[in-house]
Amino acid sequence: MPLRCAVLDDFQQVATGLVDWSSIAEDIEVVSFGFHFADQDALAAALAEFDIVVTLRERVPFPASLFARLPRLRLLIASGMRNSVIDYGAAEAHGVTVCGTASSSTPPVELTWALLLGLARGLVEESAALRSNGPWQSTVGADLHGRRLGLLGLGKIGARVAQVGLAFGMHVSAWSQNLTEERAAEVGVEKAASNEDLLTTSDFVSVHLALGDRTRGLLGAPELALLKPTAYLVNTSRAAIVDQDALLAALHAGRIAGAAVDVFDTEPLPADHPMRTAPRLLATPHLGYVSQANYRTYYGQAVENIRAYLAGSPLRQLP
Repeated sequence: MPLRCAVLDDFQQVATGLVDWSSIAEDIEVVSFGFHFADQDALAAALAEFDIVVTLRERVPFPASLFARLPRLRLLIASGMRNSVIDYGAAEAHGVTVCGTASSSTPPVELTWALLLGLARGLVEESAALRSNGPWQSTVGADLHGRRLGLLGLGKIGARVAQVGLAFGMHVSAWSQNLTEERAAEVGVEKAASNEDLLTTSDFVSVHLALGDRTRGLLGAPELALLKPTAYLVNTSRAAIVDQDALLAALHAGRIAGAAVDVFDTEPLPADHPMRTAPRLLATPHLGYVSQANYRTYYGQAVENIRAYLAGSPLRQLP
């Protein structure tokens, strides 16, 4: 009898089509779920008869309480090589091997610029108006050339966002708790004196920080109040870095020109969530890493991980 493998949150139903699973077909029955389970009870019930689970990024938490309800589970594969919502101690205690995959930083860089440009030039509003026979030109786009782009975080993604900003002729500055003058100079950007300095001087602010104790709620109401009324905020990192209620209040009050977000406090976003109707907001459903190349890596290496696990030599073990 073959082992059973569940693929979670396969919203586009592409997991079994983008890559070749035939090398494990004799040993593994693959079932993909094209929806998100509402709670742990539903998830535990659905996964009770599976030996292997493939999950995308940090969409689905795997705490100790879930591992305890999945006695058949033996292999958990998460895309990426870092995952903060898996209890690794509990996985080990329940005999579950956890493996990861490679993940490219290119797609979130590209999405950051898609959102920033779409926001600056009012592309959603203008496209909707054109298609509905609405007004011919109703917005005046914000210029990028000569304006200041402020980056919160200058890691792998932030540095590549900076390079694009420089190519547009923007002045680029960056800040994070650990950023050094040497690192800023290496990327070719200015190091802001402080978070407050970056916020008050930037025309566009883009968030590229990892979520942790020091960054959770980093941009609250006092910090958002420092932004220029003509400034735009982009967050493709983690929702909890920006206080969601404070951001909604700023958008409704018109205290900033607009925001673009790809991450939310609850995902998928509930139908009645206020982010769905907020003014001056360009929002996408956490598409940062969702690209054909990344998905081929995720699922292709998931197949490799399963094959290696069956051979007794697991690959890319986490943490």
